[in-house]
Amino acid sequence: MAKLKLGMYWAATCGGCDVSVLDTHERLLKIVEAADIYFWPIAMDFKYKDVEAMEDGFLDVCLFNGAIRNSENEHLAKLLRKKSKVMVAYGACAAFGGIPALANFTTREKILEKAYKTTVSTDNPQGVYPQPSTKMPEGEITIPEFYNHVYKLSDIVPVEYTIPGCPPPADLLMTAVEAIVTGKLPPAGSTIAGEKTLCDECPLEKSEKPVINDIKRPFQVIPDGKKCLLEQGLICMGPATRSGCGAACIKVNMPCRGCFGPAKDIKDQGAKMLSALASIVKFDDEQKADQIINSMVDATGTLYRFGGANAILSPRRTEGEKP
Repeated sequence: MAKLKLGMYWAATCGGCDVSVLDTHERLLKIVEAADIYFWPIAMDFKYKDVEAMEDGFLDVCLFNGAIRNSENEHLAKLLRKKSKVMVAYGACAAFGGIPALANFTTREKILEKAYKTTVSTDNPQGVYPQPSTKMPEGEITIPEFYNHVYKLSDIVPVEYTIPGCPPPADLLMTAVEAIVTGKLPPAGSTIAGEKTLCDECPLEKSEKPVINDIKRPFQVIPDGKKCLLEQGLICMGPATRSGCGAACIKVNMPCRGCFGPAKDIKDQGAKMLSALASIVKFDDEQKADQIINSMVDATGTLYRFGGANAILSPRRTEGEKP
């Protein structure tokens, strides 16, 4: 049987998804046995022209990680979509916007002002911002255009499959590889992970009618390793998050941060989690309610840590804005 042609690309991301391939350890030999890598910028030297020279549909599978933050990200997403039979949103950033999409709760102008004007270490008295195009004696210098909004991959191109996680765990990657090699893939549009919420698979003990009186941060408490973390006042995103990670964080007494994205049939992960919290928080008066709410530091960042590109309440792109 002919080996698969595999491509992998990083857009707006930290690089952890690329490293997750190496986390398969000796099982990486199985991946190499099944597929030849034709494009992987983090590991090998490739140029735009190398991808452009490929025939349309040349790659059997492209694992695309990272959100769409700028014009280069968009260009490569569209180019690789054209060159790939199957496009996979690999990791939380490609699937839901991830950490980069927290920027959707501010604007491009505020980000540039912070980075190039108001930081303590910045020396920029002219207030110069990077420009997509700059004329120089030697010629024109171009850099990617910085967008006002961060997009998930499926906002830009059609995506056949999603593999969530920050980064996806090695076992999940191997499940996907096995499905691709054997041809036993789920229907297009599927997420290769669990179908239930993480709470449904969590090994910790839960009360029938849980109640919390305050909200704590992880460094403020040593959790009871047997009891539901949410019931101990820690914001655990389990009620709104898809299962499939093996509850890895919870098993080491750390609350779920939501990197597997919304569970099936949940449209807005943050809104769902807010609803879950509202159902178990106990308060006797308005002052106590305010106290509990204010004890959640950075509510937006907590509830939408990985899902900012899916958020109903985040700013929408304006008419005519790219992409």
